[in-house]
Amino acid sequence: METVNIFETKQKPAKHGVKKSFPVIGMTCASCASSVESILLHTDGVNSASVNFASSSVLVDYDEAVSEEKLQNVLREVGYDIIIDTEDPSEVQQELQQKHYQDIKNRTIWSAILTLPIFIFGMFYMDWVPGKWISLVLTFPILFWFGRSFFINAYKQARHGKANMDTLVALSTGIAFIFSVFNTFFPEFWLSRGIEPHVYYEAATVIITFISLGKLLEEKAKSNTSSAIKKLMGLQPKTLKIIENGEEKEIPISSVQVGQTILVKPGEKIPVDGLVSKGSSYVDESMITGEPVPVEKTKDEKVFAGTVNQKGSFQFVAKKVGSGTLLSQIIKMVQEAQGSKAPVQKLVDRIAGIFVPVVLGISIITFIVWMLVGGDDGFSQALLTSVAVLVIACPCALGLATPTAIMVGIGKGAENNILIKDAESLELGYKVNAVILDKTGTITEGKPLVTDILWKDKIENQIEYQQILLAIEAQSEHPLADAVVKLLKEENIEQAEIDSFESIIGKGVKAQTENGAKYFVGNHKLMLEKNIQIDGSLMKTAEGLEDQAKTVIFFGDEKQVLAILAIADKIKETSKMAIATLQERGIEVYMLTGDNNKTASAVAKQVGITNYQGEVMPSDKAAFVEKLQADGKIVAMVGDGINDSHALAQANVSIAMGRGSDIAMDVAKMTLITSDLQSIPKALELSKRTVLGIRQNLFWAFIYNIIGIPIAAGVLYPINGFLLDPMIAGAAMAFSSVSVVANSLRLKRVKL
Repeated sequence: METVNIFETKQKPAKHGVKKSFPVIGMTCASCASSVESILLHTDGVNSASVNFASSSVLVDYDEAVSEEKLQNVLREVGYDIIIDTEDPSEVQQELQQKHYQDIKNRTIWSAILTLPIFIFGMFYMDWVPGKWISLVLTFPILFWFGRSFFINAYKQARHGKANMDTLVALSTGIAFIFSVFNTFFPEFWLSRGIEPHVYYEAATVIITFISLGKLLEEKAKSNTSSAIKKLMGLQPKTLKIIENGEEKEIPISSVQVGQTILVKPGEKIPVDGLVSKGSSYVDESMITGEPVPVEKTKDEKVFAGTVNQKGSFQFVAKKVGSGTLLSQIIKMVQEAQGSKAPVQKLVDRIAGIFVPVVLGISIITFIVWMLVGGDDGFSQALLTSVAVLVIACPCALGLATPTAIMVGIGKGAENNILIKDAESLELGYKVNAVILDKTGTITEGKPLVTDILWKDKIENQIEYQQILLAIEAQSEHPLADAVVKLLKEENIEQAEIDSFESIIGKGVKAQTENGAKYFVGNHKLMLEKNIQIDGSLMKTAEGLEDQAKTVIFFGDEKQVLAILAIADKIKETSKMAIATLQERGIEVYMLTGDNNKTASAVAKQVGITNYQGEVMPSDKAAFVEKLQADGKIVAMVGDGINDSHALAQANVSIAMGRGSDIAMDVAKMTLITSDLQSIPKALELSKRTVLGIRQNLFWAFIYNIIGIPIAAGVLYPINGFLLDPMIAGAAMAFSSVSVVANSLRLKRVKL
């Protein structure tokens, strides 16, 4: 059995300087993210810069001599901005994002309202002169007010010598509009040449409306990216109670100092990291370890900020406060992991970077050629053919190729209990060749249950003993006692009366009934200490259960052990099958858990995983993800706890179990509603089918352009005298969009 030691994995040493994440304002597409990154990288004193377009943030590593104002000014010069000098920049960014989303929403709604009559005039009353004038009036605000961002962004891209989908939208709609205005004001120019002066207001406005709708959906997804960090911050209480001169005093968390003694009562969150100095309790540390069983804390034991105290009260001495706490480190690591991923340039934007200049070049060449060979009608034919080239090369088919396939894919995922939050994970999923699984709540159920209860042979009065056991466990503060109580109550066992109850720290409990009989519930050490005899067959069974990574509890009177109980976190029925399916597809499966190595080994063996590691901290999980990525792997991380959030943010594809923590689900790009691991192979298969659909769409969009653009340019004219009317070009463009949407809808019929 191979054991992967992730503790040898270390982060790359960063260059000396300040490393900080800033919210970015003004980015409208992946090309903008690339521009922001490029501008910062070429700034003196900046060692590295990585923009995350999805979270509208940039992670900058810069020399201490460089001021934040300098970084801000460099970006302001080219139309972008970063948020600095605020108490909570993420709060400011969220407000701005919400405002921006509302602005796009209003613009999309108004564009659609104004486009409807233009579309009706253009399709059904194209020769009605008043309709052309009404369309002109309505088109102006759609293009230059509600659609102004396309023109502004196209201008920004042009200044940096780049072109993207916004460039195509701005050029095609702008030229179609100018051509239509000319035809509205000067129709006799064409009529005198025997040509019908068509207008293309509906083509321009429909493009703006549909692309705006796509931007709206994109912004909605982006506006939720900071909620994970906010929820992590919410784990820390705002105030705490310190013990000063023997008196209890409440102070803000920002005022706490290292060395102060802090009081924590039952149910309260631990505010900072420290060491227990007085008292004892059980603390729920699932946010750090992911393990469901609360941990006993006695004198000199470590406690961590954000974890939850259970039933007892205790005092502890603060050792790490503010940004030094483990919770703060997790928050920082999640922010850095989200910001460290280079922005994925959308396939269509990359294509458009080449396609736009090519189309422009063809359009210009077409105009020049027709001016030279067109004779008396040279100018009119040159103008018509060059505009037809731009209109037929309109980005609708290209623009719809990716989003339509993704929208159908996301819908198909929802039908199969897979919620997909962004397109990037759906596009990347089919490339995944390494899957990392958390143990608790992912492979297992995530809650301790009594799996076995065995009584000593020939024991009498078993029902009476069960009633006594229920009474003892009902009073116990040990977290595993709840599992025993639940089982006995389900069997309708009545609770006996007990006179006295005593907790024996680290070993178990002692109780006495009304008739003076004493009973013990606890571990093997307690039985040995009290000289309680254990039947040989029971002891052999107990050892076998422990080898299966189960916790064994002994129940006995003063003389002998009456029963043993085994408690474990049950493996989900479908886990083994799902893991086998992934391995059959050539995907490497790893298991990382905060639980001990013995438990990790037993669980890994049962589900068929050979690569595993126990006793893993959150940062170790993320470091292991990074190590696999450095080895060229495309990594999917699957988890359900706060402790998984850093690794989820670092992974190429992040998948959360639906019954896990809100924070894991916020950080992850996919959520499995059923918490059934068999949904993982389905999600990866869905990605494969969706990407295939995107490629087919792009293929047809390009075939259409390869055939349509030369025809629009007039290559058939020398053969049969055919020239493509821009109106027909517009119809052909619409047909290409319909074919792309129809192809995407085929995905609905695919079985996963």
